[in-house]
Amino acid sequence: MRKAKPKKRILLPDPKFHDIEVTRFVNNLMLQGKKSIAYSIFYDAIDIVGEKVKDSDKAPLDIWKQALENVTPQIEVKSRRIGGANFQVPTELRPERKVSLSMKNMIQFARKRSGHSMAEKLAAEIVAAFNNEGGAFKRKEDMHRMAEANKAFAHFRF
Repeated sequence: MRKAKPKKRILLPDPKFHDIEVTRFVNNLMLQGKKSIAYSIFYDAIDIVGEKVKDSDKAPLDIWKQALENVTPQIEVKSRRIGGANFQVPTELRPERKVSLSMKNMIQFARKRSGHSMAEKLAAEIVAAFNNEGGAFKRKEDMHRMAEANKAFAHFRF
């Protein structure tokens, strides 16, 4: 490597819950630099989650964290060219990448959902992920299935 690794930026905790993970999620949710709008979408979604899952004894933020944990992949497949053939090689994920993938998948599938506002769509995706269903959870399951199917090529690891 020619250059030194760039310094990790320090994220400030969010104003309402004082949680750095929330800030990271909102940064992924944000479009065109509109952070205040992204925060309002996230907080509205958390309020909707609180209304939808009243019978649960958990706080809405804990439900969101559990939902993120449920859609976090542990392993992924990377394409590797060996001897003129491409192999899908299963590799373990770094902790930062795990969190990043789970957040991006949840937001991506929330955007694809049908609903009135983004807050409602995000809340629906959070509740679905909390119940081990929905698009983001299915994506994680597919990633794990692909890795399991290509386990024979694990010795080609990077």
